[in-house]
Amino acid sequence: MTSFERRQRLLEILRSQPGVRVPELAALLGVSQGTVRNDLEALAEGGQVSRVHGGAVPAEDHQPASPSFSARARKNEAAKLSIARWAAELVEDGDSILLDASTTVCYMARYLRDRRRLRVITNGIEVARQLAANPTNTVVLVGGVLNSDGSSITGPLGEQFFQGLHAQRAFVSCSGFSLETGLTEVHIYEGQLKGRAIATANAIIALVDSSKFGKVDLTPFARCDQITQLFTDNNLSPAWIDQLKQSCLAFTVCAPDVANSFTPCATETNHYRIGFANLTETQPFAVDVRRGLERAAKKAGNIDLLVADNQLDPAAALQVSERFLSQGLDLVIEYQIDEQTGNRMMSRFQQAGLPVIAVDIPMVGATYFGVDNYRAGYLAGEALGRWVCDQGWQGQYDKVFVLEEPRAGALPASRIAGQLDGFKSQVGEIPAAKLAHINCGNTTEISEVETRAALKRFPDAHRIAILSFNDDAAIGALEAARRLNREQDVVIVGMGADRQMRSILLQAGSRIIGSTAFSPELYGERLVGLAQKILQSEPVPPAVYMTHTFIKAGANA
Repeated sequence: MTSFERRQRLLEILRSQPGVRVPELAALLGVSQGTVRNDLEALAEGGQVSRVHGGAVPAEDHQPASPSFSARARKNEAAKLSIARWAAELVEDGDSILLDASTTVCYMARYLRDRRRLRVITNGIEVARQLAANPTNTVVLVGGVLNSDGSSITGPLGEQFFQGLHAQRAFVSCSGFSLETGLTEVHIYEGQLKGRAIATANAIIALVDSSKFGKVDLTPFARCDQITQLFTDNNLSPAWIDQLKQSCLAFTVCAPDVANSFTPCATETNHYRIGFANLTETQPFAVDVRRGLERAAKKAGNIDLLVADNQLDPAAALQVSERFLSQGLDLVIEYQIDEQTGNRMMSRFQQAGLPVIAVDIPMVGATYFGVDNYRAGYLAGEALGRWVCDQGWQGQYDKVFVLEEPRAGALPASRIAGQLDGFKSQVGEIPAAKLAHINCGNTTEISEVETRAALKRFPDAHRIAILSFNDDAAIGALEAARRLNREQDVVIVGMGADRQMRSILLQAGSRIIGSTAFSPELYGERLVGLAQKILQSEPVPPAVYMTHTFIKAGANA
């Protein structure tokens, strides 16, 4: 394709698949991630897309309908997007939340598109419109007087509306913020409505871009001691950051790919700064690891957590590690995919005397935490072998596809070895002619492309057992079979049993028969405990493993 054709195809993909990220776009188009980023920048300069963390969205989807609201949304847009992206991570499926009508919260609503079963209370027309598009959500629009720009509802009727309602968290912005006055609004009815609304919530999350610091407007609606957590952007001055640290207000400083959370005035004697470089923000497993770690750090009360995104990209991981080295951290938790890159990073960390915990992918010199790869793999392979022998094909099969990830190195490769041994424990030795190794790329998209190509190479194979490096690879293989109308030709096992996989396992007749659970949501608590021991010079083993069970498809998935 020419550059023009490729960019038009990019626009088509972004319109049809909201939220798709750079690595997936690169795989779909068959080009490098750098080429995709250059194309997105060119489209952004032409006003056809707006860049967001990890990718872009079409401009027509990015801006709300009201012209005056759109003009306000564009003011400090990059800062608002960063704040919205990280604040949205506090929201989980099934939550009850209160959202105001601000432009920052409107951006946040876009980052909630993948959440399900939300119960939303809002006075924002644009916010309500975005979240009501998901039929699993319940969106309650506050009654009252429609503002002249058509973007929000305010007035005494709206204030009365909140009687008897309750929300877990209220997400609100403001027109001004100071430590003495708290959150203030320039419009009196808007301020009064927000004051009434936040009284219904367990927690108040303030989204305040740096341009609003030091301003005091007409109507105060929340004191600083009422704010549970404040999100701001990385343009905030060091002087303001110092003042926030002295105020005992928990706050997070947001950039597009990094969030630095502070819990000042902690009661613990030892206060630590820990950096966490996540594998990616595009896969449910990695997102659940990061969310669990954020919860655990907050619960510990003595940890400031700096979060970054390695983007499944060795070059990005190296850049993150260099940034961490300049941040005055006490410990780093690294979750990255490339064995060779990990060795380079560890050399720099060791020179700086910085202790490291390596998640799931070992790094020489770091404490390992995560999957007991061989055992986890064996459970899945054994289950697949039993299905072939007892439930499906009476011990007969035509092919065994092995979806692997060579970049991850020797230890994760033992996950594949375990699966093969578990499978062979049930069916016997696998003839070499029946074995096909496929590079899954560690993503659903690449796995789908490569598995589809393999299925086309073997059109007469109708009993194909598929072993997978992770759940993303397994889901990609399932999609490949579906696209070729060969779903009944395959039976698949996954690795991880993340929330996306569990929803698939609940589907009747799933050709993914199960997945070994890694419990990513539990990583955080154990990682924080391990980090505290290391920082307090307590002895720790060189490797700490999660325990694993195999989750079968069905009602108990």
